[in-house]
Amino acid sequence: MRGLLVDFGGVLTTNVFDSFRAFCVAEGIDPDEVRRLFRHEPAALRLVRGLETGAVTEAEFDERFGALLGVGHERRRGLVERMFDHVEADDEMVEAVRRARAQGIRTGLISNSMGTDRYDRSTFPELFDGVVISGDEGVHKPQPAIFHLGADRVGLPPDQCVFVDDLRENCEGAAAVGMTPVLHRGAAYTLPRLEELLGVQLRSPPG
Repeated sequence: MRGLLVDFGGVLTTNVFDSFRAFCVAEGIDPDEVRRLFRHEPAALRLVRGLETGAVTEAEFDERFGALLGVGHERRRGLVERMFDHVEADDEMVEAVRRARAQGIRTGLISNSMGTDRYDRSTFPELFDGVVISGDEGVHKPQPAIFHLGADRVGLPPDQCVFVDDLRENCEGAAAVGMTPVLHRGAAYTLPRLEELLGVQLRSPPG
C-alpha cells in the first residue's frame, strides 16, 4: 500500500459522538438524541447530507435540526457550533499522518464537512498530498465518487490506498471502490494495523 487516506472528525479528532452527547446534556435533552436522529430519522439524515454537500446552509441546518431536537428557537442559532464544542485534535493520529508522509506514503483527507468550515486548513500542506472535503465538492461519503476523487488527488489507484474512518458505512464505501479500509476505534488499534499495511513506523519507539 502506497497511500493513506483518512477521515477528519473522529479520526484526526476525538470522538464526535462524545461531543454530541455533551451537547445534549448541556441542552437538557436525552444524551443519545443526536445519534438517534442521525441514524434513524430520515429528515435528519437529509439535513446532514445537505449540509455536507453545501445544499443546506449552516443557518438552515441550525433551525431545522433544532426543531427535530426540540431545541427552542432562541437556542437554535449556532447549534452546529455547539454540537462540536467538545471535539479536540487527536495528536497521536495527526502525528502518525505526518510520519507516514515523511516516509514516502502519499497522504490524503476525505471528509464529510459539517458546516462552513471546521478545519484548520493552514495545517493541510504539511499533512496531506491531496484534500477532498464534501462541501467543496458536492459529493459525500459513502458515494463512490468521493473515494475515487481522493485517490486521484494523491495520484494513486484506489487499490493502493488504505482508508481510515470511524463509521462502518464509509469503510464499506471505500472497500467497494477497491481501497483497504480500517475502521477506526482509537490509535491503539489503528496505528499497528496501518504499520502492517503500509510498512512504515508510525508510533514513537518504546522508552
